[in-house]
Amino acid sequence: MEIIKIERKVLAKNDAIASENRKLFEDNGVFTVNMVSSPGSGKTSLVEKIIQHFGGRLNISVIEGDVQTDLDAQRVGAYNVPVVQIITNGGCHLEANLVKDSLNALDLVKTDLLIIENVGNLVCPAGYDLGEDMKMVVISVTEGDDKPLKYPKMFMNSKILVINKIDLLPYVNCDIAGLKDNALKINPELKIFETSCTSGSGINELCSFLENSI
Repeated sequence: MEIIKIERKVLAKNDAIASENRKLFEDNGVFTVNMVSSPGSGKTSLVEKIIQHFGGRLNISVIEGDVQTDLDAQRVGAYNVPVVQIITNGGCHLEANLVKDSLNALDLVKTDLLIIENVGNLVCPAGYDLGEDMKMVVISVTEGDDKPLKYPKMFMNSKILVINKIDLLPYVNCDIAGLKDNALKINPELKIFETSCTSGSGINELCSFLENSI
C-alpha cells in the first residue's frame, strides 16, 4: 500500500507541472505533440520529414529525449530548427519537470509547433503527461501487429497512430489490417496514418492533419 501512495504522489506532482507547461504553451500559441514509440520505430526520421514538409512555413521547435546520447538532436539540428536534448541518464521516459526546464532554451513566442520526441519505450511514457496537446504513438511494421494489445495504455492515451516503414511490408510478417483493428479495439477514436520516411508515402497526409490541428 505504501508503494501505491508514493506512486500517486509522484504522478500528482508530475501532473501539476504538466498543467503549468500546458498553460505556458496555450499562452504562447504553441501546439505540442508528444511522440512516443518503442526504440527503432523511426521517430527521428519522422521529425525530419515533418520539418522538411513545412520548409519553414511553420516555426518548429524540438525537444529530444534520449537515455544517453545527443545523436538525434544533432540530426534534427542540421535542419536549422531550435532543438534541446534531454539526456535521462538511464531514465526510461520524460517527465514534465524535465520538459519545463528545457523550455528555458526555446523561444515559445516564435514556435508554432513543438515536437517532443520521447525516450523509446511503450510503457512508462503512457502514464506521464508532459503538458502536450496530443500524444502520437509510432510503430513500425517490423514490430508486428500485436503491439496495441500488449501495450494498450499507450494506444488508449494517444490521439494519432502512425504506422511507419510501410515500404518494408513485402518483407515482414505484419498484418496491417489486423494491426489497425487491434489499435481501434483499444481506442476507437485513433486517427491512423501509414507512412514511409524512405518513399515519403503518407507524410503529406500526416502533416496536413497536424497543421489543421494547430
